[in-house]
Amino acid sequence: MSDALKHECGIALIRLKKPLEYYKEKYGSAFYGVNKMYLMMEKQHNRGQDGAGFASIKLNTNPGERYISRVRSVAQQPIQDIFAQINQRVNKEFEEHPEYADDVAAQKKNIPYIGEVLLGHVRYGTFGKNSVESVHPFLRQNNWMHRNLIMAGNFNMTNVKELFRNLIELGQHPKEYTDTITIMEKIGHFLDDAVSKIYKDLKKEGYNKREASPLIAERLNVAKILKRAAKNWDGGYAMAGLIGHGDSFVLRDPAGIRPAYYYQDDEIVVVASERPVIQTVFNVKFKDVKELEPGHAIITKKSGKVFIKKILNPLERKSCSFERIYFSRGSDAEIYQERKMLGKLLMPKVLEAINNDTKNTVFSYIPNTAETSFFGMVETAEAELNKKKTKTLLKGNRNISAEKVTEILSERIRVEKIAIKDVKLRTFITEDSSRDDLVAHVYDVTYGVIKPKDNLVIIDDSIVRGTTLKKSILKMLDRLNPKKIVVVSSAPQIRYPDCYGIDMANLESLVAFRAALALLKESNKYHIVDDVYKKCIDQTELEDRYVQNFVKEVYDPFTDEQISDKISELLSDESINAEVKIIFQSVENLHMACPEHLGDWYFTGDYPTVGGNRVVNRAFINFYEGNKERAY
Repeated sequence: MSDALKHECGIALIRLKKPLEYYKEKYGSAFYGVNKMYLMMEKQHNRGQDGAGFASIKLNTNPGERYISRVRSVAQQPIQDIFAQINQRVNKEFEEHPEYADDVAAQKKNIPYIGEVLLGHVRYGTFGKNSVESVHPFLRQNNWMHRNLIMAGNFNMTNVKELFRNLIELGQHPKEYTDTITIMEKIGHFLDDAVSKIYKDLKKEGYNKREASPLIAERLNVAKILKRAAKNWDGGYAMAGLIGHGDSFVLRDPAGIRPAYYYQDDEIVVVASERPVIQTVFNVKFKDVKELEPGHAIITKKSGKVFIKKILNPLERKSCSFERIYFSRGSDAEIYQERKMLGKLLMPKVLEAINNDTKNTVFSYIPNTAETSFFGMVETAEAELNKKKTKTLLKGNRNISAEKVTEILSERIRVEKIAIKDVKLRTFITEDSSRDDLVAHVYDVTYGVIKPKDNLVIIDDSIVRGTTLKKSILKMLDRLNPKKIVVVSSAPQIRYPDCYGIDMANLESLVAFRAALALLKESNKYHIVDDVYKKCIDQTELEDRYVQNFVKEVYDPFTDEQISDKISELLSDESINAEVKIIFQSVENLHMACPEHLGDWYFTGDYPTVGGNRVVNRAFINFYEGNKERAY
């Protein structure tokens, strides 16, 4: 509950279809694309605050003129820092050259960052160092315009070792062992190969090198390059790229794990990780923003022609349900309704936990992403209360007094703002003993609204590690002296690590896993842990497609309710006076609320790609052996 989860990234791509003069005349500035990119990145800052990057390409520049610009930052507010740097440079140019003000051609020639093709990225550093070198977009440079490649993505690959080995077999010497560099070099290899082949063909046709350059741009088959490069990728990804001469693409993984949406008209092509970002920034309707289909790429040629191409055969659709529960902005029309439904579907369990005593129960939530689920839960509680009122009134026949009717009708669901986050401590607390004391004061509580006979129901979107819940939130809520604290998670129990872009790589950090281990010890079944370890070890040399997830056997002996009760016990100690009950969403209800987004591997262990089973088994081996390294 309120443990900070880090999501991999957000992407934004803008391609201006018209000359820059058009935007100057219609919108008042040739920097229309840069301004829109700022808004798109700000509207996706929820997806990454560790770093941000921006790159642009100018079309049809003369030799010797700079046509690629890039700026990246890991400042405290990286998006603002990037655009402050851009504005500072632009303003300096205008101060020194006031004649540029109405001369778009001069602006394009002399001022960096202005361009027709723009790529933005926001990052959470889930893996590796959080230095500026780790921030996208990455740039692969070459003197041939067509061989320059700029890339940014929202992704994690499960088979980086294999992909890295493939590069070495191709004769390359990658400068880093990271999935971003590996992916970029793989695409770059096939880009180089395609450019070379086209040039050889043009040479045979009698063209010299200078004459060949624009023809290479025309003939370059981006879809074919992506098909060759992505052939062995295993992971979740939305991969964006710009090629130096002006082609651009965004490729989505074949299971649809990571999201990508696009919009196009006669002025622009735009792609982003979230639909409402495009709706808001460009003031377009929900129905006009399309979801990029799994396994497909949206490709915009230098000419401005746009193609949607199937690159990989789609797998069973398993788009990430955590996007819907937690990460994506709740302003998306579909996500808003899904989150409300998650809250509604939890209400029967909540009513059971409080013995239907809504009169003596206060409902609240831990800010802010759980607010929508909270609305759904309260709506359902109000509907139940109205049923109870109707039943009471009907029982009274004609003998009930006006005062009694007023009393019955005046009963309301009690809703209060109980917890208020006071300060963000996570960025500077490192020493454990100090951290524990400070974490206990992350939230302030609202005093005076809870009575000793009251139940207190608090909803949040997920309970992952349980650290903040144990060390801070439960102790804080207990100070209000409720009779019972019911903690509600709109997500099911998170039992398995993720390997597609969310920072949940270690099994032992998951409170559901720790609860299962505790139950195995209590029931004298801990030998299952040894058995699972042996099965995982026996699979280490198998091809991924033959690997099974044996970690499921750790949970198999117990019901969901037993594990939930054990989690309640683990997270509350003798210092808590109130009775504590923790309620989780069921997987069935999750599917009911989000029927188009069935990526549930966190909860079920049913990974959407073959590499997932290898990762979960490696995570278990690491746990068993006390190895703290990453499982992929």
